[in-house]
Amino acid sequence: MIPFGWEGHCMFENKRIAVLGAGKLGEALITGMLDAGIVAKKQFIATAAHRERLDQLRAKLDIETTLSNGEAVRKGHLVLVCVKPQTVEEVLRQVTDDLTSSHLVISVVASVTTRFIENILDKPVPVIRAMPNTPCLIKKGMTAISPGQNAAPEHIAQARKIFDAIGRTLILDERHMDAVTGLSASGPAFVYIIIESFVEAGVKVGLPRDVATQLAAQMVLGASSMVLETGEHPAKLKDIVTTPAGCTIDGILELEDGGLRVTLIKAVVRATHRAKELVNG
Repeated sequence: MIPFGWEGHCMFENKRIAVLGAGKLGEALITGMLDAGIVAKKQFIATAAHRERLDQLRAKLDIETTLSNGEAVRKGHLVLVCVKPQTVEEVLRQVTDDLTSSHLVISVVASVTTRFIENILDKPVPVIRAMPNTPCLIKKGMTAISPGQNAAPEHIAQARKIFDAIGRTLILDERHMDAVTGLSASGPAFVYIIIESFVEAGVKVGLPRDVATQLAAQMVLGASSMVLETGEHPAKLKDIVTTPAGCTIDGILELEDGGLRVTLIKAVVRATHRAKELVNG
């Protein structure tokens, strides 16, 4: 029997991974890969803007850290760019001279296109764009991956192995990535508002707040799992719950009257449009 993580371990064997801007997402990626057994602690080198953050990473993960992005790239083979959109150009220009065609750059920076990165690097470095969401912090994430013009199938396979460690992955054409940002990356915030509203409703009808919170959160988790695991259309699953002249149809009538469906669609559309504006690529 092949040990868990062995295939991924072979894929990353003798490769060092530089994590530029190791905030919460960068830390989640490191932890996910370690937990999946596809890399060892000694393979990482992480950067952050402040020494206090580096001290936290060393104490928590026992990995090498540095304030120098250039040093990390020189020591690394695979470069994870986890900085904010506002600083990505500055960071890329810091490390351009240190990057070669033997590196693989994987960017998780929202709204930054592979072309934007490739234009700054101005050399045939493989680049992959990824858009994970915050549930990756508990390994329940959803990540879309888009390869740049110099990325080969083996580069895509490496990226997918990384993000499979923190949830589910999809390979998509890059023209869809702003929509992914609006739906999958921004979406958890919309769902939290929905859960919060369910909790308040539970309190309104007499449930203790802690009970309402557990009921609401587990209900959303279960409903989501039904969609993923059965493969059924959400409308069909909705119809299973909605019995003739029952209480559910009355609730649905209130939702439709309040415009919930249209409001959610408009929220995703607006977030998608905003994603296009963050960085000019």
